[in-house]
Amino acid sequence: MRPLGIAALLLCMVAPLMAQNTDRVPANPKAQKTYMEALRYLKERLSGAALGDFKKADKQDDFHCVACQKMMVKYGEELGDWKTAETGAEELVTEAQGDHDIALAHYQFASILMGEGTQKRKVEFFARAHDEFSKALALGLNSPEALFADGRALAQMEDDKAARTRFEQFAKLRPEGDPERQRALRYISDPDLARARMAPPFEITTADAQRVSLDDLQGKVVLLDFWATWCRPCREALPHIQRIAKKFQGEPLVILSISLDKNEKQWRDFIVKNEMTWLQYCDGGFPGPLATKFGIKAIPHTFTIDADGVLQDEHIGDAALEGKLKKLLARAREIPAGSTPSTPSAQSQ
Repeated sequence: MRPLGIAALLLCMVAPLMAQNTDRVPANPKAQKTYMEALRYLKERLSGAALGDFKKADKQDDFHCVACQKMMVKYGEELGDWKTAETGAEELVTEAQGDHDIALAHYQFASILMGEGTQKRKVEFFARAHDEFSKALALGLNSPEALFADGRALAQMEDDKAARTRFEQFAKLRPEGDPERQRALRYISDPDLARARMAPPFEITTADAQRVSLDDLQGKVVLLDFWATWCRPCREALPHIQRIAKKFQGEPLVILSISLDKNEKQWRDFIVKNEMTWLQYCDGGFPGPLATKFGIKAIPHTFTIDADGVLQDEHIGDAALEGKLKKLLARAREIPAGSTPSTPSAQSQ
């Protein structure tokens, strides 16, 4: 299962760093040539070859090529080459000028370490991430996201007292009803969840005008189904989802189908015609907010989320779901009405 959530989300949060000032391209002629070759590889979708040339160009430029370093971070993370991503992030810290840009560079470095720690499941990376977040905040980085992310790092280090403090600081900066604030409050009440592979928080308005927040669904199993009317495999999988909706009717299960259609009328006509009576939402395509949060690159794509909000299963294509859902629903039924779910499933990313 891909490490969803924190790595991708944190890297989205540091997007401003990727655009800060004009990137310094190589000054060395040899480095310039290598850099242009790397860009050519990117156009040909050869990310691995491009990454190698960005590293080479940075070295040829005596490690002063900021544009190279940013590409090392971006594609190092994307390809799982954490050593290269770390190197690029460290060099960006060295090259940054002024407290604000230095703080952002520390924040980006911390985000890379969080992603690496999530994938490798080693606390040492979270400890290093906490150190980098602390440097960013000490330099005056005015970022609620940094507070939240540092809370996650501290929770992974099992420093629950300090983690709660960070989540409390974050919550004070967010408005009532904000899904990220709602998630922080859950982490304050149960730090074990901050160590779990939680589904990203979100709030949407469904086709029938219901406001749905993921964290409001705690105590229920959630099945997220990413699809589109133009997707033939999705249409072929529809009877499967319909059977699940009928079979588990009355159970603590919420099904949310998230369409990537751009034509809203076509989508609405389709769900009415096919009697898709469960929750429906249109995200507007692969660049949509939910598709981006969940890293959707292909459909049909489903996620099963347990009663605590922890991601349990992820499938691309029409995969059998009933067995997993039965187990999760059995646990959900054991939770007394109105109580907060326990978190035996929240022990690892």
